[in-house]
Amino acid sequence: MPTISELPATADAVVVGGGTVGAWCAYFLRKSGLDNVVLIEKGHLGQGASSRAAGVVRMQGGTPEAVKLGRWSRDFYLTQHAEIGTDSGFTRQGYLLPCFTEAEVAAAHARIAMQQAEGIPVRWAGPDEVTELNPTMAPGQTLGASYCAEDGYITPPRNVSAYTAALLGSGVHVAERTAFSGLDGTVLNGTVVATSRGTISAGLVILTGGPKLAAVGALAGIRIPAGGARHQVAVTEVHPAFADTPMVFDLPSGLYWRPEEDGLLFGMSNPDEPPGEDRSVDEPYLALMRQRLAKLVPLTADLRLRRVWAATIDFTPDHLPIIGPALDRDRVFVASAGGAGMMWGPAVARATADVALTGASEIVDASMLGLDRFDESGRSRLPADPIALPFPEKTT
Repeated sequence: MPTISELPATADAVVVGGGTVGAWCAYFLRKSGLDNVVLIEKGHLGQGASSRAAGVVRMQGGTPEAVKLGRWSRDFYLTQHAEIGTDSGFTRQGYLLPCFTEAEVAAAHARIAMQQAEGIPVRWAGPDEVTELNPTMAPGQTLGASYCAEDGYITPPRNVSAYTAALLGSGVHVAERTAFSGLDGTVLNGTVVATSRGTISAGLVILTGGPKLAAVGALAGIRIPAGGARHQVAVTEVHPAFADTPMVFDLPSGLYWRPEEDGLLFGMSNPDEPPGEDRSVDEPYLALMRQRLAKLVPLTADLRLRRVWAATIDFTPDHLPIIGPALDRDRVFVASAGGAGMMWGPAVARATADVALTGASEIVDASMLGLDRFDESGRSRLPADPIALPFPEKTT
């Protein structure tokens, strides 16, 4: 996308960050009727975690809020093509969350009841059915699993292409290679947004930034308890056995896998690793996770890896999104998907746009997901989402 020659002096809304949450938020603001929406991105659209994710989209959230966000995002992916002429490549694959202890079984049944009450077509699968659903898994390893046939995944680079097309098609003013440098005071009915290429007087400001959200907030004088952590993904060589198997999330180890390019994609985060932006491959931890994968999926033991990469992905202390106003800043809002950018990103973006425009959203009760849930040390008053990658407990 070519760099624009000038920034507009004024805007109805300025969105900071060109990742999944920021881009879709700018699009939804424009579709809601704002005439002049500006998206600023210090690099290029999607060059961060958005293009390096694994793309898993599940409705099997651990809280009612997570379920609502996952369902709305999945529905949006399914309707994208009709709305914008392209899509993020959602593939219905099914998702198993296996249990290995009686405590996990009890928790799964309680979770299934909650999810079914939210209208999610999830059910319990016993050990034999788990083997039947995914015959590549070693039999006798699990006590059963929760299963939703409607869960699936998207193709992250295609998602970047989709939101780029949506931004351009809707008339959002995209300013790449434009760094946010702070909020430079207020004007009548708005805020002055300072950037590396000048200032914009904006009626609304939405701060996003994924793993860099805390730094974005600091530039604006806003404390945001969000961090970044290394996340590793690998893809095996081709093997025909994986083609039609459901995705699997081994929650105790934080390891998940799904079909990809006629092989198997698997991803993991190390909960003992401190927050940071290291995107090198941690070979010892990768080897440890390969051992766990081989125990559960024996075919992978002798498969070579075609691709391995690491990305920095965002997280919050309670593994839940941030949607709501910046404290002590009028008409400034914060949006974070809490490490679930592909899974919750569109819903978080839509809900944030709704809250910024009307004060509430029909997608989710955002009043409990704002910055005011965190104390001065960053601790949340909400219990953590129990179905999440094992991110660090502290953001720094």
